[in-house]
This record gives sequence, C-alpha cells and structure tokens, in this order.
Amino acid sequence: MSSPFSITSSPVTEQTDLSPLSAVLGPLDSLPGVSAARAKLLSRIAGGSRVLDLLFCLPESVTDRRARPPLAQLSPDSIATVTGTVLDIRAPAPRTRQPWRVTIEDSTGRLELAFFSPWQAKQVVVGESIVASGKVERFHDRLTMTSPDYLLPARSADRIPRLDPVWPLTAGLFTGQVRQAMTTALERLPATLPEWHAPSILKRRRWPDFVTALTWMQFPHRIPGSEAGEEWRSEQTRAQARLACDELLADQLATRIAQRASRSRPGRSLNGDGHLQQQALATFGHTPTPGQKKALYEIEADMAAPYRMSRLLQGDVGAGKTLVALLAMLRATESGAQAAIMAPTEILARQHALTFERLSPVPVVYLSSSVKGKARKQVLQAIADGSAPLVVGTHALVQETVQFADLGLAVIDEQHRFGVEQRLALVEKGHNADMLVMTATPIPRTLLLTRFGDMQISKLEGKPAGRKPVRTSLHSIGTMDDVLAGLDRALAKGAQIFWVCPLVSESEALDIAAAEARHADLTERFGPIAGLAHGRQDAAVREEALQSFAQGKTRMLVATTVIEVGVDVPTATIMVIEHAERFGLAQLHQLRGRVGRGAKDSFCLMLHDDGLGLTARRRLTCLRETEDGFLIADEDFRLRGGGDVTGRRQSGLPDYRMASEILVDMLLDAAHEEAEQILPDTAPDQNAPLPPAAQVLLALFNKTDAARIFAGG
Repeated sequence: MSSPFSITSSPVTEQTDLSPLSAVLGPLDSLPGVSAARAKLLSRIAGGSRVLDLLFCLPESVTDRRARPPLAQLSPDSIATVTGTVLDIRAPAPRTRQPWRVTIEDSTGRLELAFFSPWQAKQVVVGESIVASGKVERFHDRLTMTSPDYLLPARSADRIPRLDPVWPLTAGLFTGQVRQAMTTALERLPATLPEWHAPSILKRRRWPDFVTALTWMQFPHRIPGSEAGEEWRSEQTRAQARLACDELLADQLATRIAQRASRSRPGRSLNGDGHLQQQALATFGHTPTPGQKKALYEIEADMAAPYRMSRLLQGDVGAGKTLVALLAMLRATESGAQAAIMAPTEILARQHALTFERLSPVPVVYLSSSVKGKARKQVLQAIADGSAPLVVGTHALVQETVQFADLGLAVIDEQHRFGVEQRLALVEKGHNADMLVMTATPIPRTLLLTRFGDMQISKLEGKPAGRKPVRTSLHSIGTMDDVLAGLDRALAKGAQIFWVCPLVSESEALDIAAAEARHADLTERFGPIAGLAHGRQDAAVREEALQSFAQGKTRMLVATTVIEVGVDVPTATIMVIEHAERFGLAQLHQLRGRVGRGAKDSFCLMLHDDGLGLTARRRLTCLRETEDGFLIADEDFRLRGGGDVTGRRQSGLPDYRMASEILVDMLLDAAHEEAEQILPDTAPDQNAPLPPAAQVLLALFNKTDAARIFAGG
C-alpha cells in the first residue's frame, strides 16, 4: 500500500512513517456504524471523504445546557435542562397541525412540553420521570418547551452534554449521527503526535497540543473546569487559534515546497532567431507598442532559461495580448517545438485561429468539439506528427485523444474561465513545457499566487492609439424608462448597442429565457432592429446573429454572457448590463470591454436592483471608477478572498476549515515565519528532507500534492 504522503516534483522526498495516521486518513465509511450512504451525507458537511475531514468540521456554535433549574425557577427565552414526572399527555385532534401537549412536574412547579413529532410523543409515559432540554418560551399565560432538543428517561440525563456542539447538517443527517461519528473519529486519532510548533510558541501562546485542541473544539464539555463559569470559552479560543495556525502553517509549508519544486523543476531552453516573428510582424503592418515589446522580452527571457516558465500576461481588453501570445508561440516554433493556445469559448478560439492564420508564416490548425469526422482526424494527426507547429483550440485540446509531437509552450487565454485541472492537463501534454496564462482581469486565486512570488507577471501597459476610456455609470432598475429613452436618442444618432441579460440562477435555461423575454420587449419598443445570441442556439444561428450585428445589419444585440470574450465589434459604443450586481467583477470587466474598441466615445450602463446592498454597491462602484484589471482584481480579492493557493478552489476565501478571516489576519504572518524557519531559503541543502513533524502536518491537512496543483497557475 502506497504512502499517503507524496509531494509531486518536490525536492523534499524523504518520507516519515505515517501509518499511525492511517485510521484518520481513511474513508468515512471505515468508521463503525457508518454506512456508505451515511458516509456520503457526512462528506457533504465535512467537505471531504476522509475521517479527518469530519474532525475538521468544527461546530458552528455551542449550546450551553448547563442550567438545570427546578421548574419553578425557569425563565422565558432561556435554554434549560429540566427533570420532571409526566402528569398527562394530550394528543392533538385528528388531521390538525396542533402538537401533542405533555405536562411534567417536580416538587416546585409544572411545565408544558409540546411535541410536533409523533416519535417524540411516544417516548413519554404518564407517571415516568423524564429529562428534557431545549428553549423555554412563554405561550399565553404559561411557560412551554416546544420540540425539546433532548428527551430521555431521567436516568439517562448524563447523556445530555452540558456544552452541546452544534454541527452543520444536511438533509437526511441528524445531530446524533454526527455526534456518534465524531466520537469514534476522535478515538482514532493517535494519543500523541510529533509537535511541529516550537516549544517557545506553545508556551507563549498557551496552546494545547493538536489532539487536545481538536477534542476541545468538538466536545467543549471535556475542557477542564467547564462545569461552571466562562473559562471554557477562553480555553476553546486558544484551541481554535492553535488549529488555525496549524492549517495556515501547512498551507505556507506546502507553498514553500511548491516554490522549491518550481525553482528546481527541469525545463527546456526555447531559443529562436526571430525570423518567424519578423515575418508575422511584417504581415501585421504595425510596430508593437512599448508595452508589448517589454512583455515579450520578459516572456522570451523565461522561455530561454533552463527551467519551466510560469508567467501571467495581464492587459486590458484591446491591449494586444493576442499578438504577444502569437510572437511567443512563434519563438517556440523557431526552437523546433510546438505551441498551443487554449481559449474558453469557440467564438474566441475561432477568432484567434483567424488572426493566427492571417499573420503566421507557419501552419495553424484549429480544434474544438465542432470539428468532427475526417477533418478532426486530420487535425489530430497533424498535432501528433508535428506538422502543425501552432495549435488553436478550446478545452477539446485536453482530451485524451490529443497527443502532441513536442509541445513546448502552452498558452491559456482568459484563464479565469478554466479550472486548475484543465490548465494542468494542457501543460502536461508537453515535456517540460512552459506555461503562459493571459487575462484582462486576474482571478483572485492567481493574484494570490503572484503575491507569493511563484508566478511571474508581465503587465501589458497601454492601449492602441486612439482608444478612449469607457464611461461607466450606475442606474437603478427603477429608472428603466429613462435608460430606454436615452438609448432611443443614441439609436437615432446611429449607435450600436449590446444588451446583456442578467444571470438568473445556476440554470442556463432560465438565463436564456430572460434574454428571450428582454429581446421581445426591446423589439416591441424599438422595432425589428435587435438580434439575439445565447449559448443554446445552433452555432450557425448564433454566428449569424453576431455577424449581422458586426456588419451593422442589426443595431442592437441582446445576449447572455456568450459575448463575454471573443466578440470584436469596433462600431458598438454602448453596453447595457442588466442586473449587474449578479455578475462577478471579472465578468463585468470583460463585458464592458466589448465596447470602447473604436475611436468613438463609448458607454457602459450597469443596471442594478433598487435596493442594492453595501457590498454589491462597492463592487459596482469599483467598476465605475477604474478600468485597471489589477485594481479590479485587488477589490475582488478583498471582497471575495483569494481562493486556495495550493488547492483547486479559485475564488472565495481560502478553503480553511479552522482559520476564520480574523484568525487569518492575526496568524498568517506568524505561520509564514514558522514555515521559513522549517524550510529556510538559506539552508545549505535545499534538498534536505522535511522534518517528520512537518510531514505529519501536511498529511493531516491534505497538502501533500501541493507542488503539482500549485504549478497549475
């Protein structure tokens, strides 16, 4: 059986014995009493299928059930655990939604219990002593406990935890099942683990060991002295801080390992003499801008170096990224290798193919899911035998049937539209291939990677001469009549207008329905001057709609986000985005980039709900104030977080289980310093094995394959 610990391509290869962890690194259905079906439910709340993933599913809150007063001392709006003898049981009238009502008493008074669950009602018998725990409320003139959280025979009162963790649940999963699985999972942890924190840190911060900290978080009633007072809260706070720092330290160590792997990863030197580039530029007929020259110089320097390139090319829409990519790909071809560019949509990929075919002095082939039959076989053969030095395509390029003769450079365009695995899949089709990713707006995850310094940045400054900024304005949906009147005036002056319909839900069908309804409304108002484009149209129908708009045959194009990239209509000067608050910042930036591509003044109107929230207003205001993609990504980073550096999530706060945003702010610098001490850059032997305790830490937090994922940009 292979070890669960492996760091792909890492110089730190010596492994420690992790067999003591096998019980918690195993699947959830290995726990006694956990069937495959229940394991599936548990994995939903745990965010993973390992026993340890369940242990890392921390309670959302803790219910204090320590108050066990006599019935006469109960107060409304309090949580209490009470014991009494059942006096009577009153069943509801048939076919009503009334509860069962049970009266209990002790030597001091009485309390009414209300049950909507027939199962709970059957647990009580007149004359028996029971214990119930739940919220006490006032109902008319009496105190009532409705649907108690616990209802047991009085002799089983000790089964009710005094400090009761509240775990997240999912349909079909109950608290008792989570508690049972959590208890047995905790028992599988080794009693002691090697300590990865320095003794001085543990002493200064008064942190418990890892196993104790996890125990205190999952079962706070086990904290010494928790029977009374509030001291248990400070103990649990220290436990959570310790676990948060463990998680951050694992992340920082994985990042440093990946950085070492990146620096030591063998590459290939792709040197060319520039003759193909010169031929392409001669056909292009224009001298590259200073920004393009600078970016290309940086890219070529990386390509010539004997290590793999991992570089981000960022530039606003229209800044000339495509030309830089083509010249870089021709440099790879001059070196005898192939180069491929992958675009997220067929529209954009076809646009690249047309541009490359016009400018490239060497053959270009195109591959997408729409290329079929004999044509597809010919393209696959040309890629496999190397007769196609330049390859343009969609995600079809990462299919198993696509084999390159010698892929030297992989270019990923609009990389925020691809998953990490898709990007890796293309790069790994080559031998030590370089990677160039391009975007007008870096996704937060990649921005975070660049802040760690592993991915180099080439920022493409400036835009072609004559391009003007797009004037962006915000308008509430309530002012729709005014907006339409303004568009009427613009159409009278010859304007062409994009109208992007809102994202309705996760259902593409609903988004298309919204587009079709808006198209009908606008046609009724302005006449048959509007085309319609969406993702479920036949490709030929959609292409005809786009071409009609590009040629000025239609004056308005109503569309979904299919026009986000790859649509170039320089005569279009107005972009209307309906319910802009439902789009991400990157999408809004890209959509706005569809206008302002000519010399005329251009405008972007972002329509939003009348009751716009603070965060949504902040996002839209950011778009109104700047067209700088990095500034927009910075704001996106602050609002949504940076994703998971060494994992597969691309947005949202990093996928930390223990570290809340506040704890990240408090502990990240400390974790970074610890990681530097464990894996110093100045170590004489950069291939020295990772300390055993650190290897255990990485295995616990599932960071053992970080180097490969990190390489995916």
